[in-house]
Amino acid sequence: MTLSLNEKFLKNYVTEEDIKDISGEIYKAQTTLTEKSGAGNAFLGWLDLPENYDKEEFARIKKAAEKIRKSCDVFVVIGIGGSYLGARAAIEFIRTPYYNNLKKKETPDIYFAGNSISSSALANILRICEGRDICVNVVSKSGTTTEPAVAFRVFRDLLEKKYGKDGARERIFATTDKAKGTLKSFSNDMGYETFVVPDDVGGRFSVLTAVGLLPIAVAGVDIDAMMEGARDSMLACEKKDVNDNNALRYAAIRNILYRKSKTTEMLVAYEPCAQMFCEWWKQLYGESEGKDGKGIFPSSAIFSTDLHSLGQYIQDGPRHMFETVLDIKESKDTVIIPHDPDNIDKLNFLSGKELHYVNQTAMLGTLFAHSDGKVPNLVIELKNRSSYSFGYMAYFFEYACAVSGYTLKVNPFNQPGVESYKKNMFALLGKEGYENLRKELLDRMQ
Repeated sequence: MTLSLNEKFLKNYVTEEDIKDISGEIYKAQTTLTEKSGAGNAFLGWLDLPENYDKEEFARIKKAAEKIRKSCDVFVVIGIGGSYLGARAAIEFIRTPYYNNLKKKETPDIYFAGNSISSSALANILRICEGRDICVNVVSKSGTTTEPAVAFRVFRDLLEKKYGKDGARERIFATTDKAKGTLKSFSNDMGYETFVVPDDVGGRFSVLTAVGLLPIAVAGVDIDAMMEGARDSMLACEKKDVNDNNALRYAAIRNILYRKSKTTEMLVAYEPCAQMFCEWWKQLYGESEGKDGKGIFPSSAIFSTDLHSLGQYIQDGPRHMFETVLDIKESKDTVIIPHDPDNIDKLNFLSGKELHYVNQTAMLGTLFAHSDGKVPNLVIELKNRSSYSFGYMAYFFEYACAVSGYTLKVNPFNQPGVESYKKNMFALLGKEGYENLRKELLDRMQ
């Protein structure tokens, strides 16, 4: 199997009786999802996307990616949240987190901008672009979100000065609303090639749309295989039995643990390539479930690295967390530990062993330790880091998230709390229409 659950380290925390008791709620949540009868049902376009995606646009994505690969040294993706996390997660997971440092590759370096308001972060990317050919993909449903809109202003100005407006037109690609919004209107006026952020797919569920697929394809990833993996995952998730559907079972387990006061879930991987995937997962679950005073706090770590900073807390701290461990069974690379005749580091017991085996053994030792420390551990076993496996895993987590959210009795597809900081920021910066709020905030600062 591409993805399976290992529950050996949950035995003392989740029983089959627990699963049986919650299964009715899980099936009800699944029915709510598949019948599209629940809150947020206008944002379920991702549900059958792996089968019913726009084939014409998909072909254009591959054609545009080929054009970008041939015409630039640096590809800058401008977006925030779901507009960049999925793409970056896929590129680093499937290729390598050192993708931009690869000397022998036939694809451009890829940098992500517009995901912060840091002068230094943007300035550093601009320096990297000096003397190199550049293409830009701006990803924004509206075109008015502050972080990407500011970055796009800067890069549009750079490209127009470097290539002229006509030249820049051939190097700017916009992923935005199909028919309306500031960015769509502007792109039409300027003649940019555009791709669609579907109306019925929220940002955190959009990795398998043009939002994620264009940058992923530019990196040379096989997006046909990715969609095939997602489709097979979709078919597996349609099963109605919690004992034969890993997504339903994962949703059940995390809700059982939440009801037993395990309020923090840490997604753990033993490969650095999964770090940005963890960031994508944190947005997916945090933004979907954290509302109405409810929700499991999503955290993450890369072991064994973070064992040397967080290990003590996990082992002996308050017992409010559980770990979901992503176990990638196959390694892309082989490193054999050499023999040292002098055995200076006293590690000759590792001589001749493959480093991936040592990493897997470290994972097993940690699972035993944390389980003994009364931290529940669920292991999600993934076959490999292929494009197919990534598509399969991404859809699995999306489906489980939706079922888990409905089980929690929240709307998994809205994010009302996200707007609060934006309103305050606009008011403090003096945006028109926010005068009263600005006065209130300034008074509070006194």
